[in-house]
Amino acid sequence: MARADKVTAVAELTERFQSSDGAVLTEYRGLTVAQLAELRGSLGDSATFTVVKNTLTKIAANEAGVASQLGDLLSGPSAIAFVKGDVVEAAKGLRDFSRANPLLVIKGGVLDGKAISPAELDRLAELEPREVLLAKLAGGMKASMSKAAAVFNALPVQMAQLAEALRAKQEAAGGAAEAAAAAEAPAAEASEEAPSTDEASTDEASTPEASTDEASTE
Repeated sequence: MARADKVTAVAELTERFQSSDGAVLTEYRGLTVAQLAELRGSLGDSATFTVVKNTLTKIAANEAGVASQLGDLLSGPSAIAFVKGDVVEAAKGLRDFSRANPLLVIKGGVLDGKAISPAELDRLAELEPREVLLAKLAGGMKASMSKAAAVFNALPVQMAQLAEALRAKQEAAGGAAEAAAAAEAPAAEASEEAPSTDEASTDEASTPEASTDEASTE
């Protein structure tokens, strides 16, 4: 490869590393051209599968700042799946194809600037697609909003019930107070009409004195 071509290849790989959400490094030793084409088709629109030269890829990885994540994996016939968008879909495509075609070996990769192992990629492939997760999230938010609306709609009814309960309680308390006042009134009137014991004793004591005076005068 001419020097100018190498420079161009490194620049393209560097740009792909920098603009992709993730990159998965594989070894494709023994796969036919037809199988590689099938693999590219299984990845869908979320990833591109590119056969690379290790020496140029190491230079590009270094310039893109991911050499520490990929440097040790660049050995043997290498190809990289550059992922843009749904990483889960790409991981599923690579996993399923490698199960059907064991000659494709997933070595690892980089996701959002962090190294990711084959086991982690396999767990990532077990997740539901982005569209399904978004649909579930939207459904959960819709259910939460419906519950909130039901609570807000119930508030006026609950406030009216509370106000009615307070009114009934106040009326009951007022009726009890009036009944107590009515019961106390006759007792107070009877107490005022009856002569006191002290007054009766005074009247009885004054009668003999009057008789004594009358007798002495005669």
